[in-house]
Amino acid sequence: MINELKVCVILPAYNAARTLAKTISQIDRSIVDDIIVVDDASKDETREITQQLDVHYAFHRRNHGYGGNQKTCYSLALTSGADVVVMMHRTINMSRSCCRP
Repeated sequence: MINELKVCVILPAYNAARTLAKTISQIDRSIVDDIIVVDDASKDETREITQQLDVHYAFHRRNHGYGGNQKTCYSLALTSGADVVVMMHRTINMSRSCCRP
């Protein structure tokens, strides 16, 4: 939470098995209240890995494309009561200073 605002990180994912866990491990959970991953009908182990992580998640039965996946991510974040939504890509390497108030 930042200044009493609920912060939610969303990650649209497609065939992200190789990098997803590392990306999520780099998120500073002291300021991020919720993490949501939406798997867009991946053909790799993204779904299984996502289920093992400490995140909220959803899975598309068919591929919606990147834009469709983004819409699902934002919809879930807003439904969860997020005040601030930060979209991350699963291949981005970030420093611990990401999302600092």
